[in-house]
Formats: sequence, structure tokens, C-alpha cells
Amino acid sequence: MTQPLDLTPDQAASGGQTIARLDRALHAAERFTALASAIFIFGLMLVGVCQIVGRTVFNFPIFGYIDAIEMSIAVFAFLAIAYCERMGGHVRMELLVGKLRGRPLWLAEIAGQVLGLLLMAVLIWYGWEHAMRAYEYGDSTIDAQIPWWPSKMLIPAAFALLFVRQLLNLVGYLRLFLHPEVEPVAVPLIADIRELAKEEAAEAGAIDDKDDGSKGRAGA
Repeated sequence: MTQPLDLTPDQAASGGQTIARLDRALHAAERFTALASAIFIFGLMLVGVCQIVGRTVFNFPIFGYIDAIEMSIAVFAFLAIAYCERMGGHVRMELLVGKLRGRPLWLAEIAGQVLGLLLMAVLIWYGWEHAMRAYEYGDSTIDAQIPWWPSKMLIPAAFALLFVRQLLNLVGYLRLFLHPEVEPVAVPLIADIRELAKEEAAEAGAIDDKDDGSKGRAGA
């Protein structure tokens, strides 16, 4: 994800400054959800240790532990999904897109974002309806009778944040399609395999000189 701090007048005139500000504001929410997800997972690990020790040593398992684990799947599976999209961490198939440059590349990315937005809209709609049914019917877990609706409501909420991220991505790609000479802002770029390997080697200490350049490739 490129984030130029200093934009030229031409780049600012093409909307780069506004998009960069929106990206920073949205990323604050994405960082919060990712941090909440990480803290929750760490807490879940501690509860798991207590469950194992309590069950094996004291013969006193935590009541409702299995139910809580089932409900927590929504947290670590969906809560940080927008942050992952912002960082370009999702798995992508780039056999065709990876060979494109310039406007054809940005057009392909625009098509992918439009399809993604349509998919997210459907998932948000049906996810919300499913959560509301669980709330209205009083759906709960079998053993501890924990209500299901908070966990189910988290899914459309996380997808809504991802929808906003993809919408901002779409604006960023449209800007690049109209002005292919400007610096990419607020869009995930295709990783260059050689640069990625060099960065990973530098992080592992295999090489001393780490390249601080762009992590992606933007065809001009």
C-alpha cells in the first residue's frame, strides 16, 4: 500500500491529497479493529491455557468454553479483514493482472473492485438479516445459552468496513486510470517478487541493505 507523504501539485490536483486524507482516517479504524482482534486472540489463548490446566489438573473445566470458542470465530476471522485488504495481505491470483501495465492494469483493478463491492453488498445484506433473525428468535448456544446475535452482527459490521475500504480503493484506481502518470495513493499494489524476497531477507538479517522503495509495482 503506497502512502506518499509529499505530493506534487499535479498529484494533489488529481485528488491524491484528498484520497490520502481519507485513507489515513479509514486506516485509523482499521488499525483499531486489527488491534482489538489481536488482543482478543491473545486473551483467547490465555483462556485456552486455563481451560487445559483446569480440566487436566483440577478436573474443573471452564463452563461454556466450547460455546465461547465457536462464537469467537467471527472475531479473528472477520474483524481485521479490512486492515488486511488495506495492507494488500489477501491472496491474489495475478497470472494475468501481473503482466499488465498502465491503464489496462488499473482497468482490471477497477473491475475487480466493482465485483468485490457487489459481493460485499450481498454479504452485508444477508449477514445483517441472519443476525437480526438470531436476535429476534433468541438464538443461543447449546450448553451455556450464550446469545448468538452479537457474534453474528459482527460479521456484517466487519464487511461494511471492508466495503468502505474497497470503495476507497475504487476511487484510487479510477484516479490512476484517468491520470496514469501520478503516484498511487490508497491502493494495494502488486508485489514485485524480487523486491519482496529482498525485504524478507533483510528482515531475517541475511542481507544488510534493505531497500526502502515501493513494495509494489505500478505500471506507468
